[in-house]
Order: sequence, then C-alpha cells, then structure tokens
Amino acid sequence: MASVFDALHERRSSSKVTDEAPSHDEILELVEAAGQVADHSGLAPWRVIEIRGDSRGTVGESLAAASGLHGHDAEKSIRKSFRAPLLLAVVVSPRPSVKVPYWEQEAVASGVAHALTLLLHERGYGAMWRTGIQTRSEAVRAAHRLGPGEQMLGWIYTGRHPDRPRDRRRSRIDARRHVSTL
Repeated sequence: MASVFDALHERRSSSKVTDEAPSHDEILELVEAAGQVADHSGLAPWRVIEIRGDSRGTVGESLAAASGLHGHDAEKSIRKSFRAPLLLAVVVSPRPSVKVPYWEQEAVASGVAHALTLLLHERGYGAMWRTGIQTRSEAVRAAHRLGPGEQMLGWIYTGRHPDRPRDRRRSRIDARRHVSTL
C-alpha cells in the first residue's frame, strides 16, 4: 500500500480511462473516507452527486448551454461528458455559521474532492477534475438540481486506469519558492 506521500507524488489526472467504474457501494465507502478532511465545526458543507449512464448527457448539455454552444459544437461538447463511465459532481452546500465563512466551507468541499481523487488513485481508478466558469452557470445549477446557496465545484471524471505502462515521474515544484518564514 502506497503512503500518502507517494500517492500525492504519483497521482495525476487521467484523461483516458476504461469503462469500469467504482460501484455505488464503493463510492459510499470512498466518500465516507474523504469526508474526514479538516472541517471547522464539522459542518460537512458539501455533497457528491453520482452521474452514470445517459445522465452524463445532462451534464454535457448543461455545459454546452452554459457556453452558448449550438449544433455541431454543442454535440462535440456533450460527447466530452461521456469520456468516463462515472462523473462525481462535487457541490459546496454552505451551512449557516457565524464562525465558519463561506470561503472556508468551499475549501472543505474542495478538500473532499481532492481526497476523493487520491482514494480513487489508490484503488486503481483514474480521475480527472473538470472545472470551469460554467460550474456557476444557471444551466448547470438547474441540471444538477442545486439548492439555494449551493454551488457546483466541478466533476471528477472516473474510470479504471487502462492497462498500459504509466510514467510515474511528475514535474516537481520548487518548494523554496512557496515556503517562507516569519
């Protein structure tokens, strides 16, 4: 079993995956683990929407509408939502709190999303996090039936890693450029 350190160094976005996806029960297990991220006041200000089968087309249609695409361009955009057998939509569901501002609640939801990508990687699944300005559009809100105050963070496109050798080397950041002292 890889360490968290190794998982962080090895994980990368996987734009190519097979048609095998985690089961609903496996997703429940992974979401339970991902939900252990730091969460001030334990608000759990997030939720995950499982999107499989033809429902992926709803995602594609909402993204095409949000982008103002029509005809062939819209069809091309919609097909992108079928790149993986499972899409996990991550939603920030803010809770009323005097102590925990919205930005911190959104950070918790983002932490859950990142933890999910690491857990999926550990199980042999590829994951690609798709975001963009369209996540905050009315077309996407309506398609995902978001409640008042909820915001879409993005989708984790998920499927099994294909059987091909993977280069585990990733470019490294220069930590000295990002760490300072006071």
